[in-house]
Amino acid sequence: MPRFLCLLLAGLIVVMSAPTTRAEVRDFTVASKAFEGNKLGLSGQRRVRVYLPADYETSGRRYPVVYFLHNLFDDEKAAFDRDGFAKLLDRAIAAKTLPSVIVVAADFNTPLGSSVYTSSPVTGRWDDFLAVELVGWTDKTFRTLARRDSRGLAGDRMGGYGAIAMGMRHADVFGAVYALHPVGAGAGLQPMLSRPNFALLQNAKSLDDLKGDGFSQLFTAIFQAHLPNPDKPPLYVDLPARQVDGRLEIDTRQVARLFESFPLDRQVQRHADALKTLRGLKFDWGRNDPNPDHVISDQALSRMLTEFGVPHEAEEYVGGWGDRTWGETGRVYTAMLPFFARTLVVD
Repeated sequence: MPRFLCLLLAGLIVVMSAPTTRAEVRDFTVASKAFEGNKLGLSGQRRVRVYLPADYETSGRRYPVVYFLHNLFDDEKAAFDRDGFAKLLDRAIAAKTLPSVIVVAADFNTPLGSSVYTSSPVTGRWDDFLAVELVGWTDKTFRTLARRDSRGLAGDRMGGYGAIAMGMRHADVFGAVYALHPVGAGAGLQPMLSRPNFALLQNAKSLDDLKGDGFSQLFTAIFQAHLPNPDKPPLYVDLPARQVDGRLEIDTRQVARLFESFPLDRQVQRHADALKTLRGLKFDWGRNDPNPDHVISDQALSRMLTEFGVPHEAEEYVGGWGDRTWGETGRVYTAMLPFFARTLVVD
């Protein structure tokens, strides 16, 4: 065999046998002190899933990080196992529409399906868990660009609420925020307290009594976050209304407390100056959401941000409740990842 053919064959064998680098998705458990003394018995051992780009093991570089907050009734695995998040990241990085990034998702669940991304004596100090412990653990464990302008915060629906709320409160930790179809942005058409079954809440003997009634679960989780009362088992909340003789009796003081704390548009005035320091703030929503309250409140949130002079992007698209989020034509790939490509600082 001619010498050059031998060399060519040997080269092909080396190339074919060389190890190929692949992105990795790894699962961890992070020990947290933020849940000490919580009334629901939530464990301080919190599950975390981490996406590492294909070049992480070989490059020696440091990477920006995007923290992704899941929707209610989901967990840290759902976006990867059900929605193909890792494949979208791989594709965007390969296409150079996104620089290589680390993505971190943690479990923010409670027995009722959501922490509402709000610290509470009932469920735990979620702000400390995310902005102090999880960020600190990530920077210690991986080669990150450990600075605010290289950290992004994103979330899906209730996670979108969390991304904006946490971004408001921790603009010194996260430099860019993207919320996919956030809920809880403000008042809608239907009174909020018409949703839960207050007779069920009043008579509940345990949290399990609420299972099967989605609105009652969700709103009790909201009350545990924003109307907590550690001395009122089993729900540990101050109810903002009660069923009395077949009619709903509103507790004015508790409703005022709830509206001061929960809706995002009410929080803008307290955090406008912090929001103005972000490198980017964007949220979107589907025009055809079957709950028009989400559409109206997201529009109102954008107007409120404008009133306070907060730079932001707000986009209404043709779509419904999460049906345009994932896949190669979904908002994650076409809007969220390019947003972080232009807002995060990459060395």
